[in-house]
Amino acid sequence: MKNIVMLVLISFLSINGFAQEKKSKNKKVEFAVAGNCGMCKKRIESAAFSVKGVKSANWNEDHKDIHLIIDETKCSVEDVQKAIAKVGHDAGKIKAEDEVYNNLHGCCKYERI
Repeated sequence: MKNIVMLVLISFLSINGFAQEKKSKNKKVEFAVAGNCGMCKKRIESAAFSVKGVKSANWNEDHKDIHLIIDETKCSVEDVQKAIAKVGHDAGKIKAEDEVYNNLHGCCKYERI
């Protein structure tokens, strides 16, 4: 009887463990973000972190790209690109509006294509 109870308990626990699914889908992504300096870095990373689902954001001044870890169930790459463009930096395929770009500090004005 004791063995049967243990067997049922172990079976229940193992089935319950398989039934749980991973709720978040973290994904590493990177894309180009235009900028020049440390002020740009702070602005770009802050804009990225303002998007719900961004776990990590690191803009590289030398390579002009951002490395992100995002939860795909909460945001998309395009959501992050739009947030960065709203603060004046061209991000991936999303371009910043001219008015916002023109309001950037002089050292932050990058060469636009």
